[in-house]
Amino acid sequence: VPKTDGTLWAWGRNVHGELAQNNRTNYSSPVQIPGTTWSSVAGLGSRVLALKTNGTLWSWGYNNVGQLGLNNTTNYSSPVQVPGTTWAKLPVSGQEDTGGGSAAIKTDGTLWVWGDQYFYGQLGLNEQGVGSRKSSPIQIPGTTWSNVATGKKNTMATKTDGTLWVMGDNE
Repeated sequence: VPKTDGTLWAWGRNVHGELAQNNRTNYSSPVQIPGTTWSSVAGLGSRVLALKTNGTLWSWGYNNVGQLGLNNTTNYSSPVQVPGTTWAKLPVSGQEDTGGGSAAIKTDGTLWVWGDQYFYGQLGLNEQGVGSRKSSPIQIPGTTWSNVATGKKNTMATKTDGTLWVMGDNE
């Protein structure tokens, strides 16, 4: 969680640049992530999604199948902006490994997903296989999404009417 002054700090393992220091050095003490207008953050294993107070979404870290939403599969060790300026909510939880999908909700209540769904269909796009991986945000139908959580094999989201929607593996 960002500090009250809008700064964001990280420490620990940094194999894929997930500490946003423009390197892959591990840190045993807190280091500041560039910027002072961070409003929320979601650590999703080896990648990070973070919102700024101006509604922009930023990502960095591991990106082998497009989990960062940047229309490529390049790993980034510094924050890079995901297209758009009306992002409002990040996943309330996420998987602790490198795979899986990413998601976020915009101010208009739309839900957007990207990343891996190779075996499980966890992006909710009724697709599986290599071609189903998405490196850019894709909208899920509807405009009343209120919260989202991502996992290695599924995505769960709630709507403003209190209903729960689950996409992916039913293992």
